[in-house]
Amino acid sequence: MRLKSIFVMALMSLVCTGLLVGTSYAADFKIAIMQDQAGAARKFKPLLDYLESKGVKADFVAARDYPTAAQMFARGDVDAMFSGSGIAGTMIIKDLAYPVVRPVSKDGTSTYWAVVLAPKGSSRFDGKADYFRNKKVTFSSLASSGEFFFRSIPGAANVGATQMKAASHGAAIDVLERGRADIAIVKNRVWDKVKGKYRNVELVGEDHGENPNGTLIASKKASKSTVEKVSDILMGLEDDNSAQAKAAKDSLGIQGYTKTTEEDFSHTLKLLKSAGVTKDFNFSF
Repeated sequence: MRLKSIFVMALMSLVCTGLLVGTSYAADFKIAIMQDQAGAARKFKPLLDYLESKGVKADFVAARDYPTAAQMFARGDVDAMFSGSGIAGTMIIKDLAYPVVRPVSKDGTSTYWAVVLAPKGSSRFDGKADYFRNKKVTFSSLASSGEFFFRSIPGAANVGATQMKAASHGAAIDVLERGRADIAIVKNRVWDKVKGKYRNVELVGEDHGENPNGTLIASKKASKSTVEKVSDILMGLEDDNSAQAKAAKDSLGIQGYTKTTEEDFSHTLKLLKSAGVTKDFNFSF
């Protein structure tokens, strides 16, 4: 009888220990991250450490692609995601998420827009689809300053343009520089940083509205109180001079975060809807 009691007590101890360990390591805030975003987890790790120092244990949940991430939001498997405006706006249109905060870079910027690039001496982009007629156009997929901008131009899909998907905005500029494309549509912040390297490329036009950059969007199924807590912590990052705060800001190249609402996405949402994004859009055309 005594041996049986000892066994039961030991078993209960193991169960309780397991539960405590599970609770100890359970994340309070789960952030979706694309599996192919090399270096993203490493870049954001100091921010996760900073959140934990403020009482919120956050962790990454890998998504194979954007449709998978959308399903995660719909099921409530993740609480949030740091996202470019094209994907963030799509999640808003699909009624799966809402914007919370966005980073402010070291130079004080927090938005961007599309620029149209072409070989030097090319005619100016007039805002009309016919500019792309029978030309090779390169851009990043599902980017407000790439594919979405191109598709938002009325008639662009019907001018015989060859659409060349680039792995990044920088890659699109390289393709244009090498003469493999006639036009590149890229993010202005990227072009501004690298334009000194490209002697044969020039800006011939640009979008006339701005898109929020790198916004943290929260799932509509996430705990509102936890989202608010995370938002408050991130909003306080700029004035925090602790070593952990500095590590997070240095790793991300930012000075802090600013509140972001759906109103800040007004231009982006108009652009996406013009491109054909609806609630049923599944992240491909």
